[in-house]
Amino acid sequence: MIVLHRPSGNIVVVNADIIEIVEAVSDGASTTVTLTSGNLLEVAETPEAVRDAVVAYRRAVLAGP
Repeated sequence: MIVLHRPSGNIVVVNADIIEIVEAVSDGASTTVTLTSGNLLEVAETPEAVRDAVVAYRRAVLAGP
């Protein structure tokens, strides 16, 4: 699970394994995250920050306890 923020500042915890698409919104102020369920999340992080959070999560999982 990764921690992201809504544009309002509220925290949202997302299952990194179900993220399908991460794309910047044209206004540059937010990012849309599409989940495998088809649900869309608007977050304040950049696409690069979301990618980095997913990579860090996967590294931690692979490293084990």
